[in-house]
Amino acid sequence: MNSHRSAAIGPLIRDWRQQRRLSQLELALEAEISQKHLSFVESGRSQPSRDMVLLLAEHLGVPLRERNTLLLAAGYAPVYLERALEDPALQAAKAAVDLVLTGHEPYPALAVDRHWTLLAANAAVAPLLALVGDADLLRPPTNVLRLALHPGGLAPATVNFDEWRAHLLARLRQQVRLAADPVLADLLAEFLAYPATPVSSAASAVSAPVMEPAIAVPLRLRVGEAVLSFISTTTVFGTPVDITLSELALETFFPADAATGQALRAMAATRCGAPD
Repeated sequence: MNSHRSAAIGPLIRDWRQQRRLSQLELALEAEISQKHLSFVESGRSQPSRDMVLLLAEHLGVPLRERNTLLLAAGYAPVYLERALEDPALQAAKAAVDLVLTGHEPYPALAVDRHWTLLAANAAVAPLLALVGDADLLRPPTNVLRLALHPGGLAPATVNFDEWRAHLLARLRQQVRLAADPVLADLLAEFLAYPATPVSSAASAVSAPVMEPAIAVPLRLRVGEAVLSFISTTTVFGTPVDITLSELALETFFPADAATGQALRAMAATRCGAPD
């Protein structure tokens, strides 16, 4: 039985190492083990201990979900739990997410999982979702990247769509490479099949103003007669030991210019029924 477990775990370790483009020597040096021992593990000649599996997974940057897979392949029980964000055990984390989302208003912020499924959003996101033409895209589970890239989503309202599309696809390609997640790979294939430049009277009719060099790739959306310009940041939980938290990201958007900030504050005041 041990030999079967060794044969299963060995190729998995080798696949992750090759995916990270590391030689056996490089990984062995990083993990402070002998190259010979690593070679024996990969070939199935040596059965790794539970601690060895976790050590190699750590140095290979294997996602927590896949670390459980490695442990099972080696004959050990998984160590990382996966709980819904609403689980009482994650109450503090859920409160932190809500605090960030609400505290970021009047600017948009949302929470997504590893597949870019929308988990939560603050009130400032609603006016942007109103730009989505295809209501089916908003039905749960709502994929945020699909909303951004689909011709029936935000693509027609995105003034700099080609630039924003290239940015999002680059991020997704990086995730596919790091996580080796087939669902992400399928999403990438789907999005690559979308039109590279949407037919959009709203976007194409806008002439991009002369701007100073950007400090980050902006998202520029036409909302009514205005063009709102955003820069975004991504926040993740530090040192998570729960799979759900390890795969959760907060996407927060900030105004890239004074006019956008003023417009967002005015929109928030309107939602609250206060005078501008």
